[in-house]
Amino acid sequence: MSASTAPTSTTPPAAVTRSRPAAPSAPRNSLTMLRRNLRHARRYPAMTISLVSMPIAMLLLFNYVFGGTMSAGMGGQGSGDYIKYLVPGILLMAVGSGVLPATVGVCTDMTEGIVTRFRTMPINGSSILTGRAVGAVIQTLLSIVLVMGVAFFVGFRSGAEPLEWLAAAGLLALMCTALTWLAVALGQLVKAPEAASSVALPFSFLLPFLSSAFVPLDSMPDWLRHFAEWQPYTAFIETLRGLLLGDEIGWYGPLAVGWGVLIAVGGFVWARSLFRRDATR
Repeated sequence: MSASTAPTSTTPPAAVTRSRPAAPSAPRNSLTMLRRNLRHARRYPAMTISLVSMPIAMLLLFNYVFGGTMSAGMGGQGSGDYIKYLVPGILLMAVGSGVLPATVGVCTDMTEGIVTRFRTMPINGSSILTGRAVGAVIQTLLSIVLVMGVAFFVGFRSGAEPLEWLAAAGLLALMCTALTWLAVALGQLVKAPEAASSVALPFSFLLPFLSSAFVPLDSMPDWLRHFAEWQPYTAFIETLRGLLLGDEIGWYGPLAVGWGVLIAVGGFVWARSLFRRDATR
């Protein structure tokens, strides 16, 4: 007796569809991280206050305590002349002050475990750094506006045209972006927030004093003048001074832009490299 065999179906089984998680969106994730960082700044304003208070204190100190002496040494008639020379340097000091909270903030995120938690989520990794950097740039630019307001209040006046003001704003934004990405990289190098503040100190305090922020370059010793002439702060200060006061900019303009682009790109690449290296440990 022959066994009956069931006919073999040639129709393929229905394909099983599986839902895949959507690919992480870098812009959307960066915006989320930006909101997080801005909320932190609003809830914990101490760092933001220190970001604004130091350049304002330096502006008032040098204008009212040292202004008369400084102006006389530079051939001026009083502190009213010196404040015109002083304000561009103070604005760049305000930009440098933004390095400190950015470095401490990144270090805190990296050491307290929140970044490790973010890595387990479907989040674009670069958005963690981008949100922090953009938030720091916004805070620093707002502090510059406040410092500029105080400068006008104590007697600073500028004859710059609208295009010159626009160029000055772009220059400050470039410097903010460059130093912020450098701060993001430095914040990943240190292992404690207390150490992060020390790492950021040369950029927020030391380099502005070793520039043309407070005195002309020709009043410095030769060895210090050569260093101050070529370091980034002097190029930015002299370019900003030329835009706001109508002074000669010369080769400082291209040098400032070159320094800004170099520091911004270098800081960005360095920060991304450190972030990826930390993820593979």
